[in-house]
Amino acid sequence: MAGENVLHFDDSNFEAEVLNSETPVLVDFWAEWCAPCHMLTPVLGELSDDYANKLKVGKVDVDKARKTAMQFGIQNIPTVILFDKGKSVDSFVGVRRKGDYEAAINATLGID
Repeated sequence: MAGENVLHFDDSNFEAEVLNSETPVLVDFWAEWCAPCHMLTPVLGELSDDYANKLKVGKVDVDKARKTAMQFGIQNIPTVILFDKGKSVDSFVGVRRKGDYEAAINATLGID
């Protein structure tokens, strides 16, 4: 099934799963009530499949992980942040084309 590699992060596991990750992590900050956020779900699933074993892809529900959302100054959703070695290296506010995410991921992974 597409997207079965998409992980779920919250206040209790964000540091371990994202900030301390050995591999880059693409994180979608979203909420259940956010219609544009749901439009992004299939794209995240495709990215998680396309970059399996090279990149983690996960979601943070801002209503359930308020501390993490505040820590990264999330004011609009969806907001997608690409982390590498615990640092934010790129971010996107709103729904974007899959190619926009791929370009950022490829640059981080050193793929031409």
